[in-house]
Amino acid sequence: MSTVFQVLSPGFLTTVQDKGRFGYRSIGMPVAGALDQYSYRVANLLVGNDQDAACLEITFLGPTLRALDSAVIALTGGAFQATLNEQPLPQWQAVEVKENDIITISEAKVGARGYLAVAGGFDVPMVMGSRSTYIRGKIGGFQGRPLQAGDELEVGLPLRKPRHYIGKFIPSEYIPKYNASGIVTLRVIMGPQENCFSQKGLQDFLMSTYTVTSESDRMGCRLEGASVEHLSMDHAQIISDGIPLGAVQIPGDGMPIIMLADAQTTGGYPKIATVCTVDLPLVSQCKPGDEVHFLEITRDEAISLLKEQEDKLYELQLILDSDISSTAKHFRVMVENRYYDVWVEEPERRNS
Repeated sequence: MSTVFQVLSPGFLTTVQDKGRFGYRSIGMPVAGALDQYSYRVANLLVGNDQDAACLEITFLGPTLRALDSAVIALTGGAFQATLNEQPLPQWQAVEVKENDIITISEAKVGARGYLAVAGGFDVPMVMGSRSTYIRGKIGGFQGRPLQAGDELEVGLPLRKPRHYIGKFIPSEYIPKYNASGIVTLRVIMGPQENCFSQKGLQDFLMSTYTVTSESDRMGCRLEGASVEHLSMDHAQIISDGIPLGAVQIPGDGMPIIMLADAQTTGGYPKIATVCTVDLPLVSQCKPGDEVHFLEITRDEAISLLKEQEDKLYELQLILDSDISSTAKHFRVMVENRYYDVWVEEPERRNS
């Protein structure tokens, strides 16, 4: 590993994130991790990393970084104003940076969060099996906090040859169109406590348009609009139970809160619905003032959508790695119920 980037300016909120911290919710530890898992995973694919390597998550206004060595990077997520040595830095594309290059990521024009990946991944200590920053717990990431000016980020050894990826880009059909229509549609599975709400409350929830408030953060996306009516105030609280990622809690004031990666693991407000996994990136890219509405789907539909997304990511990996080597053969193997992609170089044939 080596020190590759120096933080000249940290931006609004820039943290190290990976896929998340799993297996500890039973003791109250949130998953954390990248909010927009799709953009995060694609950023890693572009530079030849495993999909769970640590990236920088950028919020609203990005950092300015100095490269202290050569590297291959990729910026995905919302549409940011970004430059490399004051020249436009393309997004959704692998780009080479050299010693003393300056990367400047300014404000987000569309969306709210970006993901900067580097070949080898950002090498910060593992805490409970993850490199993700959990800010409230002050653990993980870079010293358990957002980046600050003067920080120097180390990068791990690349798994594959980074130069194979320079210039590779994501086809437009694989790039999400965040907030393209002006109102974000979030598909939800109703429940588990929809019986705590009146028929009017359920109708208002599904028929109304809600506005994202400035109180939203990595814990939850807070909305304002039509109040969702409980059956009675006795139904405005429940015995605390588990909170899944994407759960839509309705507290006593009737205003929905979509629970995100840094949310608490249990809570006592009834959950009217859960946002399906594939639409959580849309939530993470909402800014204050953006509008959302909810669309009910079935559990089977949500599973089908997730399978489609996983197929899309697998296709992307094959596209990006297709010419990693003219002599390499690709295999997909399963180890402990998880798929891994492996490239094996064939031995050179010698004339007898």
